Amino acid sequence: MSHSIFDRIRAADGTVLDRPTFHADSDRAEEKLDGGVIWKLERAQYFNELDDPAWDAFVADDWARALGIFAGERDWIRADVARYSHQGLVFRRLRIVEEPPTPYVQWESHSHRIFVECGHSIRALDAAEVAYLESSAALPELMVYGEQVLYQVRYDETWTPIGAKRVDDAELVANAAEALAGLWKRGEPFRDYFRREIAPLPPPEGGHQETV
Repeated sequence: MSHSIFDRIRAADGTVLDRPTFHADSDRAEEKLDGGVIWKLERAQYFNELDDPAWDAFVADDWARALGIFAGERDWIRADVARYSHQGLVFRRLRIVEEPPTPYVQWESHSHRIFVECGHSIRALDAAEVAYLESSAALPELMVYGEQVLYQVRYDETWTPIGAKRVDDAELVANAAEALAGLWKRGEPFRDYFRREIAPLPPPEGGHQETV
């Protein structure tokens, strides 16, 4: 049985970074890019967010406050898009979604909608479309910076972020970018997914109701 690029990423040697080091390292990787695409793959249907007021509001069952915080982020999101454009970069986020949407994905989707409205590129792809790639494990959470470096984001048993594994194998990074581009083509614009699957839903219960 042949192994997918995602199996190879999981098995690859890399440098394990804690969360602050990962953030600083990925910032440097971004600064070094001279154009190209930054990819973000989101597979898990729940994460325990840190240092996020909108998440704190969600956990407290204050849905209106969570949405208000998202809406108030438009200015910095637009500035982020302008910065990427000035650098010749495109940030593409691919969100794998399951049915029905978890409360976390419902919460996150309202943030993603704001990002899309402000100019970010996000697509949704049904989990059934990647099932053939998940015979051994779910797809990893990934960040891929051009064809220079990739990070497999790491989480603890509660899906709280704890850092990442940095992989510098040029061939593996290029293959990962190619694989994500292929999945991207099969995804749908996030705005369409949101209108169909998320907008009709009533407010979810807070994040403390999630199971992991």
